[in-house]
Amino acid sequence: MKISYSWLKNYLNLELPPEEISILLTDIGLEVESIKEVESIRGGLKGVIIGEVLTKIQHPNADRLSLSTVNIGKDKPLQIVCGAPNLNIGQKVPVATVGTWLYDGDKKFKIKRGKIRGEDSVGMICGEDELGLGEDTDGIMVLDASAKVGMPASEYFNLESDIVFDIGLTPNRSDAMGHIGVARDLMTVLNHRGSQLEMCRPSVDEFKVLNNSKSIIVEVRDNKLCPRYSGVSISDVKVANSPSWLQNKLKTIGLTPINNVVDITNYVLHELGQPLHAFDRDKL
Repeated sequence: MKISYSWLKNYLNLELPPEEISILLTDIGLEVESIKEVESIRGGLKGVIIGEVLTKIQHPNADRLSLSTVNIGKDKPLQIVCGAPNLNIGQKVPVATVGTWLYDGDKKFKIKRGKIRGEDSVGMICGEDELGLGEDTDGIMVLDASAKVGMPASEYFNLESDIVFDIGLTPNRSDAMGHIGVARDLMTVLNHRGSQLEMCRPSVDEFKVLNNSKSIIVEVRDNKLCPRYSGVSISDVKVANSPSWLQNKLKTIGLTPINNVVDITNYVLHELGQPLHAFDRDKL
């Protein structure tokens, strides 16, 4: 089971080094098999800068390529050959500068200065799939107009490095199958040693039942195997991409973000250790 150090800090004010946390966890029966530093995006988007497309003309030697200039906050804009059909003047875009490493699974490649069909190209305007930020392969990634030219992409996307503890959880420790359970155990042992930590739990004060018009009857057919099954019906849900903070949390522990509905159920699962699933009511 993978436990994120920064995620634990959501619930406890921890200042101890990861190595000491690892020893404490092992001492209380949550054996840490390995500690690893991970980046939410492999490579951390080092060398990727926010740019603005200044010009775009047809490549003189290729029908499907454009010749563009892009301002990345330096003295001179970059000339970049781009094949994306959605490239337009005025867009804010992520630009991989010369020397940047980009990753595709276990493969990686380095951005180099070169010529494409006879024209200089210095850098690469990237799509979200090329940066590891999503699955869209239809073109370049167009950012919000408020994005600041020259800002590192790692800062724009709030990328973080994290420490992940890989815990060999035994079957008798189902209470520690989520980050809150592990944080609770850490709080107990640290307070026993003289600390005065308190758990900061997620607030549900804003949760309100507005109506019961869309109730769904739940039938439990085996009370021994499943003593309780509960659910809630939520209306006006729009399926979309999750916010970056949620995607980063899941990527840190090795999960691939899908959409906001799937991602939040996975988040709660790894927070509380409570399995849950979202259903489309119209298909039940």
